[in-house]
Amino acid sequence: MIPHDLAIRGAQVIDGTGKPAYPAEVHVRDGRISAIRAPGTIEPAHEVVMAHGLTLTPGFIDVHTHDDMALIHTPDMRAKVSQGVTTVITGLCGYSAAPLPPGAVLPDEYDILIPEGGRTFDRFADYLAAVDAAGPAVNSLALVGHSSLRVAAMPDLARAACADELALMCRLLDQSLEDGAAGLSSGLAYAMASAASTQELVTLCTRLAQRQAPYVTHVRDEADGLIDAVAEALEIGRRAGVPVILSHHKALGARNHGTVARTLGMIDAACECQTVGLDVYPYTYSSTSLTPARAARGGRILVTRSASMPSAVGRTLTDVAAELGCDPVEAARRLQPAGALFYLMAEADVRNVLLHPLTMIGSDGLPFDPMPHPRLWGTFPRILGHYVRELGLLTLENAVHKMTGLPARFFGLPDRGVIADNAFADLVLIDPASVADHAVLSDRIAASDGIRHVWVNGRAAVSGAGQRLRSVPAEERDQTPRNASPGEHDRRGKASLQHTIASERRR
Repeated sequence: MIPHDLAIRGAQVIDGTGKPAYPAEVHVRDGRISAIRAPGTIEPAHEVVMAHGLTLTPGFIDVHTHDDMALIHTPDMRAKVSQGVTTVITGLCGYSAAPLPPGAVLPDEYDILIPEGGRTFDRFADYLAAVDAAGPAVNSLALVGHSSLRVAAMPDLARAACADELALMCRLLDQSLEDGAAGLSSGLAYAMASAASTQELVTLCTRLAQRQAPYVTHVRDEADGLIDAVAEALEIGRRAGVPVILSHHKALGARNHGTVARTLGMIDAACECQTVGLDVYPYTYSSTSLTPARAARGGRILVTRSASMPSAVGRTLTDVAAELGCDPVEAARRLQPAGALFYLMAEADVRNVLLHPLTMIGSDGLPFDPMPHPRLWGTFPRILGHYVRELGLLTLENAVHKMTGLPARFFGLPDRGVIADNAFADLVLIDPASVADHAVLSDRIAASDGIRHVWVNGRAAVSGAGQRLRSVPAEERDQTPRNASPGEHDRRGKASLQHTIASERRR
């Protein structure tokens, strides 16, 4: 018998499909799962990990990151590997490092993506080649940013694209998809894209239809206009005939708390005729660029970066405004370019979104922020420790499904996100009794407890273990749904997970 490269013995296996855990011996050879055997089965292996009392899961897929340049600048990807993340989706909220022509003038808000002195890439193929050359520790799948297409095609971002500009954007998108991009994202709440018309997005998204590549959107308004913004996102997907994923779904501002109950109902209704998904991070405060408009929404705002006034970092905007002798809106103007944490969400809304069966998990962390939101290091262990073990909001099997099998289906990654014969050996060994996040406001860069081992493509998670992934077109995917067992706390089981399969979209 040819020895396996690795044998993991004695673990409880959660396979990523939502099914109950079961005991098994899992073996790996040449980067894939080579055998799953009954407990006590001994087969020769070059390395053996004894995992009694631990749980083996597929590697976690972080569906919402801004790790585009972190893959190149910090290829060890410690913030993600330490959480059990083995695959990151990049190019979110309309931002991507390509296609951006040399000399392109980037709006200030691109500082959430590009580190100081960092480069951009004229073609998407150039960006992907740079990721390959860096050899990051995790797998990656990249989307094209709508805002980047606008920057590349338009001299004036404060208006809708004209016909010639939109035609150029379509050509750039087509080329990027051919180069290996996996879909399109938008950030319609940001200044560089807020003037885009619904039709502009529909036209671009029709370029995704042949591949059934997803349209992933930071909707136009997450506060007072949330319902209209969600309706617009669903309309874009429906008219273009592509899957829609709503990024970091939430309702901002006290008067809007509870609105997600209505938007989740809208999603359920839309699933009758189109493919819809969403993601969430498990915190009640967000992190993004600080602008005067965001300062005007009020609430507690904690400054995390400021190019013009570094001494403001770590202080509330109210405190900075008092020092400057002005109101918070003017203070935000003087701090530009800047970023902040915004305390505008309700815990009840976070839990409601998390319970929805189509919800995936995304960290949305900013890797180059001087004071990163704790979600950069803590998202996945926080789900497993706080929301599963402490609160019992989700079963462990359901939580793992939201981090593994469900996103693998949405993003067209066959043989990932599951523990199955011949699947890629992206694996995490966790201790359910101790897994916990330690990244907090006072110590944001802190590794978590309870993540015992992480393997990427069958190798210990070190630089070079990851692969650059391409999503598989719908017609090439396994057509058999892998539905989750909803779990006793999942109150929205009526929204069939068959709707997560792009190839099963009903007209």
